[in-house]
Amino acid sequence: MECINSSVVIVGSGIAGLYCALKLAENCSNVYNISLITKSEIKKCNSHFAQGGIVGVMSENTEDSHSSHISDTIKAGAGLSDFNAVKYISESSETVIKDLIEHGVNFDSDNSGNINFTLEGAHSVKRILHAGGDATGRIMEDVLVENVFRNSKITIYENTMAVELLISDNKSCDGLIAYNENRNEYIKFNTSHVILATGGMGQLYPYTTNPSVATGDGVALAYNAGAVVQDLEFIQFHPTALALNLPECNFLISEAVRGEGAKLCHSDGSEFMSKYHENLELAPRDIVARAIFNEMNENNLDNVYLNATIIDKDVLDKRFPTISKICLENGIDISKDYIPVFPAAHYSMGGVKVNLEGKTSIEGLYAIGEVSSTGLHGANRLASNSLLECLVIPYHLCEKLVNSDMSIPDIERNIHDTVVAKYSKELGFVQYDVSILKKELKNIMWNNVSIIRNEKSLRVAKEGIQTLKTKFLREVKCANIAEYEFKNMLLNSELIIDSALMRKESRGAHYRTDYLMQNDIAEHSQLVNEKGELVFVK
Repeated sequence: MECINSSVVIVGSGIAGLYCALKLAENCSNVYNISLITKSEIKKCNSHFAQGGIVGVMSENTEDSHSSHISDTIKAGAGLSDFNAVKYISESSETVIKDLIEHGVNFDSDNSGNINFTLEGAHSVKRILHAGGDATGRIMEDVLVENVFRNSKITIYENTMAVELLISDNKSCDGLIAYNENRNEYIKFNTSHVILATGGMGQLYPYTTNPSVATGDGVALAYNAGAVVQDLEFIQFHPTALALNLPECNFLISEAVRGEGAKLCHSDGSEFMSKYHENLELAPRDIVARAIFNEMNENNLDNVYLNATIIDKDVLDKRFPTISKICLENGIDISKDYIPVFPAAHYSMGGVKVNLEGKTSIEGLYAIGEVSSTGLHGANRLASNSLLECLVIPYHLCEKLVNSDMSIPDIERNIHDTVVAKYSKELGFVQYDVSILKKELKNIMWNNVSIIRNEKSLRVAKEGIQTLKTKFLREVKCANIAEYEFKNMLLNSELIIDSALMRKESRGAHYRTDYLMQNDIAEHSQLVNEKGELVFVK
């Protein structure tokens, strides 16, 4: 097995991972090399699909304030957001956005060069910065990739999937084992700093805005290693995914379209959001998603519609060129036609529990971006806070690591030989059609653990996942990346179901028909793997 020594190993190539690699390379003189590994190509990630924009409480936006943003975030988070985390991230927003601009991200502005701010659901003022109209994530990703490629301290390993973290006897992380599918070989990365930036887990569901790589690998890695994971039952379903069967995932119709005035309606144009919330289309995402879900169920519909024809065509063309293009390619002229939409899995509010510098409960292991749980999002993420979190935590993690010891762990040569040996064994002749197994899992999750849940549905899901486990007998080593993904999907499904069973209330994105009320006390659900057993942390 090839061994690579690295100052830092970053797992994931979305905006969080790229920005972290870049800041470490630029500012940490003690970092001599950074390994950035991604199981696919470097640009295939959730960040690339982020349309709406990024929250920025900017000094030039005199209508806005940190107190307003903090209030909006906590209100949307249904009482589960951590005030200190929200305040910390809000107050860092201008710093990281200006840093992005210095690195070459050009946010949309008016003819005088003033940044354009837009409005999204549950925000009280216009504070969303966007780039390329509706291509913010792609533009940010492209700029960061270009900067990363130019930095000689960063080595990129594509088609390479982290499969196990190496944990020493003193419970610190010493590196990881990764599988390179192109070469069908394993690599051992030795380091004292592993940073998980693997994104979300939308692919647990058949309808999702997430690309095929979003299988929750980082949560599975961290949980198996003994790190605390938190609030996994809170999966956000975006209200308006394009209701067409497109390859890989459902195309997102950005919340910004509703921010510009688009209305949800039925095929006859009749609007319905007034039945559900005073803020209509700009209510928090969990409320809008449930409203659409309810309208579909009550009227036996496959989807509802978004009426953007009431927005000026010039505004549509300028603000939403990507949405306009994709819709037109599928026979929908958004300036004339209603857009068919339905809710789809979009974002995981929970993840690996971290502090505000990305540190997990395991020494030397960090998590940033969607894979982490800082306490910012609570039970329901406020629109466009995700990209902000992807920048702020890596920015401050870099500040922490400036004075850290970057030497390779001084461990006995044989301490991880048992782990390494597991990946040298032959697999035998058993073959699995993972595509069929994944489809079964997704249907179980959608039918029982999606927008609306209850004890019965969750028990059905738990039994279904247990049955699936008997059909897939890979406990450690797998034949390919698809099998490793499915193994992680099975584990993540179990963790979500168990967390949802334990939370006997309705809060934010976790809605139970058998516990409709919200508990008086907001508590996080925390799980840890102790000697192979799932344990709830009190």
